[in-house]
Amino acid sequence: MLRKVPKSITSVANMTFFLLLFLYSPSVAFASEANLILPELTSAQNSLLMVGIAVCALGMLFSFYQYAQVKALRAHSSMLEVADVIYETCKTYMIQQGKFLSILLLFIGICIAFYFGYLQAVSIGGVLLILAWTVIGILGSYSVAWYGIRVNTLANSRMAFSSLERKPLRLLNIPLDAGMSIGVLLICVELIMMLLIILFVPRELAGSSFIGFAIGESLGASALRIAGGIFTKIADIGSDLMKIVFKIKEDDPRNPGVIADCTGDNAGDSVGPTADGFETYGVTGVALVSFIVLAADSNLQAILLTWIFTMRIMMVITSVTAFYCNKFFSEMSYGKQDDFDFEQPLTNLVWLTSILSIVVTFIVSYFLLGPGTLVAAKAPSLWMILSIIISCGTLGAALIPEFTKIFTSGKSAHVQEVVKASKAGGPSLNILAGLVAGNFSAFWLGIVICGLMFAAYVASGFGLAGIMIYPSIFAFGLVAFGFLGMGPVTIAVDSYGPVTDNAQSIYELSLIEAIPDIEDKITKEFGFKPDFDKAKYYLEANDGAGNTFKATAKPVLIGTAVVGATTMIFSLILVIKNVLGVEPETILNLLNPYTILGFLCGGAVIYWFTGASIQAVSTGAYRAVEYIKQNIQLDEDANQKAATEKSKEVVKICTQYAQAGMFNIFIAIFSFAMAFACLSAPSTSNEPVAFFVAYLISIATFGLFQAVFMANAGGCWDNAKKVVEVDLKEKGSALHDASVVGDTVGDPFKDTSSVALNPIIKFTTLFGLLAMEIAISESFKHIAPYIGVVFLAIALIFVWRSFYNMRIPSE
Repeated sequence: MLRKVPKSITSVANMTFFLLLFLYSPSVAFASEANLILPELTSAQNSLLMVGIAVCALGMLFSFYQYAQVKALRAHSSMLEVADVIYETCKTYMIQQGKFLSILLLFIGICIAFYFGYLQAVSIGGVLLILAWTVIGILGSYSVAWYGIRVNTLANSRMAFSSLERKPLRLLNIPLDAGMSIGVLLICVELIMMLLIILFVPRELAGSSFIGFAIGESLGASALRIAGGIFTKIADIGSDLMKIVFKIKEDDPRNPGVIADCTGDNAGDSVGPTADGFETYGVTGVALVSFIVLAADSNLQAILLTWIFTMRIMMVITSVTAFYCNKFFSEMSYGKQDDFDFEQPLTNLVWLTSILSIVVTFIVSYFLLGPGTLVAAKAPSLWMILSIIISCGTLGAALIPEFTKIFTSGKSAHVQEVVKASKAGGPSLNILAGLVAGNFSAFWLGIVICGLMFAAYVASGFGLAGIMIYPSIFAFGLVAFGFLGMGPVTIAVDSYGPVTDNAQSIYELSLIEAIPDIEDKITKEFGFKPDFDKAKYYLEANDGAGNTFKATAKPVLIGTAVVGATTMIFSLILVIKNVLGVEPETILNLLNPYTILGFLCGGAVIYWFTGASIQAVSTGAYRAVEYIKQNIQLDEDANQKAATEKSKEVVKICTQYAQAGMFNIFIAIFSFAMAFACLSAPSTSNEPVAFFVAYLISIATFGLFQAVFMANAGGCWDNAKKVVEVDLKEKGSALHDASVVGDTVGDPFKDTSSVALNPIIKFTTLFGLLAMEIAISESFKHIAPYIGVVFLAIALIFVWRSFYNMRIPSE
């Protein structure tokens, strides 16, 4: 079944391409938001942004310095060997993903070249420039993801070995150093690319280059996030279930699924978030740039653009400053302690960065937009208003993790409730208690995000209307901007998880305790006496902290996608207004039945996506479990070390199902966007256009609550298992079996479906803008519904395939 996927990829790609060629006939050329003409910057503004490039270059040097520090740490050869095996399997996975991305790049490249070159009559040089930025966008997502894997697979073995030294603060610093290296590099690379566009690309091509760049990074992140999420949970479930089936210990080297699980930790929890963060940062920036050019006073556009990028540059500085301050405070507080709560220093870092960023926001805004500037003459209090709005988002980046911990931290009442329910009723009550936690978390986080957006809306009413149209939409975009203001730290605490998870596995896989005379050898070679019992405790406790902070980063990125989508949808509303010559509010309202239909279809697609992604995990996990059961060697004479070839086979199964699942999902999501856009064409009246706008809003709204519910339910189940293992020390018990069952349900919840909704929302919105422009053009709108039916048929075929072609085979 799965061997036929490459052929189907080719056939569907060809079919879709020819349909697109039909869509992109010369008769549908029209004004597009892709033709953004960026304003000329003054010499002072250019100089300021050039300083920004220098700051980003220094930030990259900081990242490489952190990388070198991690790499220089010593570790025992037994652990380094296991880490090398994990990295080699990660390389194999990334190479396979690179090949798949090249197919997407070719496909999208042809579409972009045809659209800009043929329809928009852009010169060959201009088309090549836009294509180059599209390629850079995909390579950016791919490259930072690869860097993240390399850093994390260096840190995991160093952390595993450091656990023996009985210095718990080092176990905090190693994954945090690695995470900051990834976070700062990611943001700096993104900023440099965008600054190069705004500074050096000709004004008439800069807007198109931004759009091409955003599409490229969105495609790259979507593919890596979806496939990574499916891969990691196939491996995780396959590995975890062996603990119940064969009553073997955690990370038993004889289990071929353990190496695949370690690879999956990086594929899902390192590659996915890194590429996702890169894309989220870029797409949000492009949305704000587009809004400023389309909606702001033409005399103030250059000033506002300069302010946006200056704020982003300053946030790199505040994140690094907060990192070093927190490191100093942690050394003073915990340096001499034998044990402490690993979550507390991470919480301190998040809040310190948030507070510092808010202070810097007001200071920098005062100097750029305050008294004595051109902006102040038109809007004297603008610097204060914009600072308040951004601070709503920056505060949210700290508040959302706090609310998330209420449902996912090992010390939280909800996690403890899952443990108690498991004692009383086994797996069934465990699952029910986790579902309760997820639902409550969706309510509270929804209220928090709503409150932040409402505060931003209120603030926008005190002067923004004088310099732009739709000021509340700009305010929502700035909230998303503020969510990412402390981006390096958000990525750092998210990257903390895969390092701690891998470190625990590497410790067990290395079989270091079984090496003859190992205590004397370590004492002689490394200068300390190892404490094996304490080491295992430290790694377990740190893994719990990693689980918690992996959970806290997810709602921040998801919230950014949803809040930022409102700004991107604004571009579509302006296109509708300009092309159809109508006031949007006359057709975009709840009295229009097409609006209700759009809401329903958006929700339907979100629930299909959830099922399709989990189905890919379920079937892949079945195949992995089947293989492991047949090949695991547990007799006394069997080799106790990990079997590399068997592990590679499990990795192959995970990759196969990850790519098959991703392919079905991607084609369906793409086709739904084209179908619903074309079906919204105003062939007889203008009312149908409300259908697609409502569809995009529904995708964002349903996606937010579904993602938060699933992410936090999964995080709750995960740490409930950790409580049973670490605090209650009941591994191998019936209670542990119940917690493992709950965790295997939560795995695809938190690390597949929920996290992939973030790039799905952004890709649908971004690509949907272009699709809708085609559908509402005067010469095409009469045949658009027929084309929409064709794309709807394609989408439904792949919805069908996502279950019926991905089912567990009959015995």
